[in-house]
Parts: sequence; C-alpha cells; structure tokens
Amino acid sequence: MTELGSHAVVLGAGMAGLFAARVLSEFYSSITVVERDTLPECAEQRTGVPQGRHLHSLLSRGTQAIGELFPGILAEMGADGAVVDDGNDLSRVYVRIGDHELNPVGHLADPQAVAAYQASRPFLEFHLRRRVNGLPNVTLVGQRNIVGPVLTDGSVAGVRVIDRETGSPAILGADLVVDATGRAACSARFLANQGFGVVPEKRVPSTGGYSSQLLHIPPGRIRHRLAFVNQGRRAPGAMLVAYERDTWMLAVSRSDECGPPPSSYAEMMRTVEPMLPTEMVAGLRDATCIGEISISRNTGAVWRRYDQAADLPAGLVVLGDALCSLNPLHGQGMTMAALQALSLRDCLRAGAADSPRRFYRAAAEHIGPVWAVNRANDQPQPASGHHTQAWMQRAVLRAAGTDIAVAEQILRVRGLIDSPARLRERRFLVRVLLANLRHPRATLFSSPATSHSSLNGTDEQAIRALVDRQTHRRRAPTQITRLRYLTPDVALIQARTAITGPIRRRTRRNTSVAVRTGDGWLLAFSQNTAR
Repeated sequence: MTELGSHAVVLGAGMAGLFAARVLSEFYSSITVVERDTLPECAEQRTGVPQGRHLHSLLSRGTQAIGELFPGILAEMGADGAVVDDGNDLSRVYVRIGDHELNPVGHLADPQAVAAYQASRPFLEFHLRRRVNGLPNVTLVGQRNIVGPVLTDGSVAGVRVIDRETGSPAILGADLVVDATGRAACSARFLANQGFGVVPEKRVPSTGGYSSQLLHIPPGRIRHRLAFVNQGRRAPGAMLVAYERDTWMLAVSRSDECGPPPSSYAEMMRTVEPMLPTEMVAGLRDATCIGEISISRNTGAVWRRYDQAADLPAGLVVLGDALCSLNPLHGQGMTMAALQALSLRDCLRAGAADSPRRFYRAAAEHIGPVWAVNRANDQPQPASGHHTQAWMQRAVLRAAGTDIAVAEQILRVRGLIDSPARLRERRFLVRVLLANLRHPRATLFSSPATSHSSLNGTDEQAIRALVDRQTHRRRAPTQITRLRYLTPDVALIQARTAITGPIRRRTRRNTSVAVRTGDGWLLAFSQNTAR
C-alpha cells in the first residue's frame, strides 16, 4: 500500500474513531488517537459516551464491515459472549409494526447476509479498541482535551491538545486529521471562524424520547433474542435485545404526543406488558436491573453537508456522528460509521489529493437514502399526497407476515445490505400484491360495499394514469379493455398500451392489477406480454 504521509491524528476513540484509525493504519507511518476520557482496559462504560448506556444495534451491513476491517473479530466476540444470530431462525425474532407481525415460515435465501452480533456498546468498543491498540503504528492517548485544528497556509496541519492531568498544551503535527468526536464536534464552527464559510446542514427535530434499562435475565427465560414493537406515533414503542453473558437491554420510546419516556423500570414494565408476548413479559418480571435507568430526549438528526461546502481545507476529514448523527431509535449510527470508514479507505487508495471532498461525496451516497427514509418515518404527520406510500407500507408489512421472500427483503433493507429502492422494484411489488391476494384481510383495504363490473370516469382516468406510470413512466395512450374484480378491493385489468422503445415501436397487452382504497385507485402493477 502506498504511504500517504508520516503521521495522522484521529480525534475521538469511540466506534467511528477506531474505525478511522484502522483504515489510516494502511496509509500513514504512525497514527495517534486522542481521547478525552481515560481509556478502560475492559468492557466498561465511559463518561464520554453517555449513549453507551442506551440500546445499541450493530446492523447486518455493519457486522460485515467490522469483519472486513478486523478479520477474525466476529469469532472473538462470539467466543466472548456476544449473541450470534446466523440469520437462519426468524422464530427467535419478534417484530410487530402496527397490527402486523413478521412471522413467515421458511428459510431465507441468503441468511448469512442478515447475520448479526448482539452486544452492548462497551463490549463492542472494547473489542475494537483492543484490536486497534494492537496495531504496531497506532497509539491511543487518553486524558486529552481537544482545543482545535492547526492551520498552516490554508491547510490543516495538526491539532492542539491539553493534557487534562498536567494542564500542559501540545501541538500534534499531522498530514491528516480525522474528527470523530461525535455529535458535539466543533469542526464546522472552526471552519466558519477561520473564514471557510458555513457548512450547510440538514436537520430533523427531536420529537420524543426513550428510556433504556440494562438487565440480567436468567438463561432460558426468554426464547427470543430480539423483540421490536412499533405501534405508530400515538403509542409507545419497545425494543428488547439479548446482549452478552445473559444481559439484556430494554428500551421504551414515546413520541411527544404520548408523553415523557418512562422514569422507572416499573413504569417501563407497565408500558411493555400490553405489547410483548406473555413469555417475554414473564422473563422481564424475573429480571434484575443493572445500574440505573437511562433517559434521553435527543431523537433529532443532523447531517452536516461537507459535500456541499464551497470551501474546505486540505488535511481534515469529519466522520461518524460528527458528520451525520441519525435518530438513535433507528440504531444505524455504528453501521454508518463503519461504512464511512470503508469509503475513506477507498478514497485514500486513490491518493491523498482532494481526498476530503471525495470522501464526503462517497459518504453522501450512503447517508442520502438512509436520511430520506428516516426523515419520512420521523415526521410528525404524513405529508400531503403520501396516501399511496402509506398504503404500500401496510401492504408490504402484511405480506412480510406470510411471505419469507418479502420478509427477507425487508431485513436486507433494514440491515443496510440493500438500498431502500429495492422495496420499489416491480418484481418485489408484484410479490407483495400476490401475497395480499393469497391472504385477504378485510381491514387492510377500504372496501366498496359491492363489486362492480364497470368503471366510472374518475376511476378509469386514475387507473389509466397508474398503468402508464408503471410502464416505465412513458407517456403512451392506454385503453382499458376489460375489468374483473378478484375481491371487492382488487381488480384484474386488461389494458392495451402503446410503448415506444429505443429501437422500434410495439404494441403490447398489459395485464395490470390495481388496488382500490378509500382514497380511490392508488396502485397498479403491469406485466407486459408481446401481442
């Protein structure tokens, strides 16, 4: 590997900082990781990581990334007590969203892709820190206050620090400084004060809070390894995750509409009893609390758009929560930091020239889709005109309850293995619709009282537009030739659509399915067959 410089400095020894140090070890002669806290020699909570007392999830893609950056570490964590989910047994996962439960029968096509390792934040950080500390060119230094970067000729050339024990200041020279100091990072303010301009930001306000309690539960009391319940914004949510050595984390969330998060374990129990299966509730009653309950009201998100900044100095990269902090309830932060570290590695492999800006563009490709989905889910009220999307979400969740392929695709998207765009692909949507047809449920659709054999003008116009949209969004005349209701809610439509291809013009007959809801004809699928 080509050496890009003699020294790099990483600010922050949390998960993002450790990922960054591992990557930089391939490109710089020496790396210094600077941390405000005293770095423990075991898996224990740090003062500088208050969120460590809350629930943490390492998603499937994050698990893969850690295995790529630190070969063999997953086996080490498993041997040390992390709960290993190989993806083969969905019966140990309880998921309920609204009134839809994910409990399909069958085997996943690629269970290894959605495998995960469940452990507490101190446990995960300890194992990464031990690996990084073992790298011959990396030094971890604790008890240092970070004053700020040092500029030389418009480039960042180091960082000022103060020894917290002696009060002695020092300047650490560096060819590259990585800011991984988390949500409280000051790099954006530093750049503005130094005349580089304001870094654009996107924000989603905090709209609720959550409580977390670490527990010890005797082995065998709860068969599941994970439970997730989302009842919507007007009701509490809950998550229960098995951790290392018979410890568990219970988290209860409430939006502002539901009131403040629980302030005691007794209140948490009263909240989750109606939500969780009887077996889990019984296990939670036998639990012993470890430490005090932790409460957070910070569910907001901030994306500092360094990729859109007009002027940036060389020698500074901002990574992890310092770049983009997401709503903690989504459990994506550690995985996003790992993916950003991989993006940084790819950029440095192409050379040091303009590497910060290239990194920010690459990171934005990971952040953008996740940010868009989170923003849609976190907004207090559905945006106007999103009735189709809301219906489709219900249809997908219902299909996932009976169709293992639909459930697997949801798990892949949720684990950041696949893009959310996969949930909009025609093949997937058709499978969702067919699953809904095989397992009809009156409450899913807003049904007309009786079946009809003909269309009124408004319905016909709406269906025509939807069929056109599904045929590659081309503007082509559509003639609906026959309609047959399969249920009061679902109709089989035969429509003739003229489609202009890049080479020749061809008329095709399209068998399309449209679904009727209380808001009108909202959804159509087309399967083209040459005439």
